[in-house]
Amino acid sequence: MPVYLIKDACIINEGKKTYADVLIKNEKIEKIAPLIQPKENAIEIIANNKFLLPGVIDDQVHFREPGLTHKATIYTEAKAAVAGGTTSFMEMPNTIPAALTQELLEKKYSIAQQNSIANYSFYIGASNNNYDEVMQTNEKKNDVCGVKIFMGSSTGNLLVDNPLSLDKIFAGSELLIATHCEEESLIKKNLEKIKQKKSVLTAADHPIIRNEEVCFESSFKAIQFAKKYNTRLHILHISTEKELQLFGNMFPLKDKRITAEVCVHHLHFTADDYAEKGNFIKCNPAIKSANNKTALWNALLDDRLDVIATDHAPHTFAEKNESYEKAHAGLPLVQHSLQLMLYYVQEGKISIEKVVEKMSHAVADCFQIKERGYIKEGYYADLVLVDMHTSYTVSKKNILYKCEWSPLENFTFPASITHTFVNGNLIYENGTFNESYKGMRLKFDR
Repeated sequence: MPVYLIKDACIINEGKKTYADVLIKNEKIEKIAPLIQPKENAIEIIANNKFLLPGVIDDQVHFREPGLTHKATIYTEAKAAVAGGTTSFMEMPNTIPAALTQELLEKKYSIAQQNSIANYSFYIGASNNNYDEVMQTNEKKNDVCGVKIFMGSSTGNLLVDNPLSLDKIFAGSELLIATHCEEESLIKKNLEKIKQKKSVLTAADHPIIRNEEVCFESSFKAIQFAKKYNTRLHILHISTEKELQLFGNMFPLKDKRITAEVCVHHLHFTADDYAEKGNFIKCNPAIKSANNKTALWNALLDDRLDVIATDHAPHTFAEKNESYEKAHAGLPLVQHSLQLMLYYVQEGKISIEKVVEKMSHAVADCFQIKERGYIKEGYYADLVLVDMHTSYTVSKKNILYKCEWSPLENFTFPASITHTFVNGNLIYENGTFNESYKGMRLKFDR
């Protein structure tokens, strides 16, 4: 394995900028110091004061394998992730078949071991009737990121809407439970109500059908279950101002039992964008009115929202181009999430130190990931070099998703990702990939 020496980097880590060199050896960061003398066999990379960040850890992606590989595969989406500075991902169970058993879960790990150039973990899915399978994951609490509960619309039998099932799972799980919170009964009522007024629905109706109340009621329910049993709960993709009253910032993240995630598209788009983007920004939970976006930003900056993710959910162009009710919900975002947040750094909305905290440090802390998420000696060398002075425009030519489209097409970012290291291996360099090394299964220190 090559030894690398990154020279003259501006390291962004733990709220500070530090100018130093970084020596990488045997998958890990061996030394961080000014003016490290090059070893004879070290490959030098001159950073010229580019920002060196810990690799992004995305705690919510849908890579569609097995069963939906016409949309995406673990190989294609992991490659896109690495090009965008995401070095580790946690993938959701709504594949075909859904990852509802230990056997099916391990099959996904096997696919990733062979094909993913990024590090990986997979959630076990909960249903109304797989309690025993979910509880077996307690024995793997250092090898599996968590349990996923869809408390709103999902595919197959992944919707958990039986209160007795929810109660048992929250009572018995020793792992973090991650929830998709939308109240299914309210969604159905809202849909029926709007159909009485309109014969043809459009994407602009999506945030009316899946409104603030839909999200709040479900998130409130999840929190009540978690408080009842002191369960470790992580609520995904918070999208409403109303939900924010459910979360606090009185304790440091490591002491929180209930945490929350916000996704890049809810920080970027608003309901006003349906006029231009239509179904191509249809997602669950819905992108809503601008006051929600403003509130999400405020909560992110004051630490009521703990981590930033993507909910990367690719569909084919044809699937998104259907009529509103038939069009699939979800957006492909993992290749551009870091660059999008760096755009907001340039705009003065957020500091780069805060971006690193929310996309790397906090995710590692939230999930108790072992030896990742920070730039520290002895940690795995998952690192990203960023050039803040070279712009990058999203186009069909540089989109790496299998679905070959992005809701951010033609958007110009102020920064470019020049190098991505995964486990000390230089996997991506200025548009070129080295796929001879594969990612690792994430380990958790619980």
